[in-house]
Amino acid sequence: MTKNDDIILKTLNVVSWIIFIGLCVEAGALLFNFIFSLFKPIASHSIYKGLNLSEMYQSEFEHYFGLMSFVVSLAILKALLFYWVVDIFMQLNLKNPFTSEIAKLIEKISIEAFVISIVSVIAHQYATRLMHSGLELDSVETYWNDTSAFGMMAAILFVISHIFKKGIALQNENDLTV
Repeated sequence: MTKNDDIILKTLNVVSWIIFIGLCVEAGALLFNFIFSLFKPIASHSIYKGLNLSEMYQSEFEHYFGLMSFVVSLAILKALLFYWVVDIFMQLNLKNPFTSEIAKLIEKISIEAFVISIVSVIAHQYATRLMHSGLELDSVETYWNDTSAFGMMAAILFVISHIFKKGIALQNENDLTV
């Protein structure tokens, strides 16, 4: 491994940690504000980053609860996905990269990305139906506007996880012949 590759991997590790911490902060803030708004309705005026669902809270509480459940769930799922990305960097050994642990983590990330994509599609459809019924949703769609990116990521990582499984099989076969 060259020095340039080592710098790139360390940089990616730092970036993944920053993204993970940011997503944890976002998920924690959304969860706290959602729970707090259940007891203090005034909190629904500014849930997170200016999200205002106070009108929905007053008129259609069950839809407020459902929509915020989607927002919080997606934030937690994204944080969990990046936890596993950070975990890959912690376990990665470039001298012997094809390990079953790395393959399992890549497969977990692939499944997680697919779940995020599916939940995002469901949340988008739910929000669209609410808007057609006349409810004002402010800018809540920003929490699931990356549906296609997570779908594509799931497909790519699924293929990579199968390549890793094949690499593990070849590596084990090579170890047996030596």
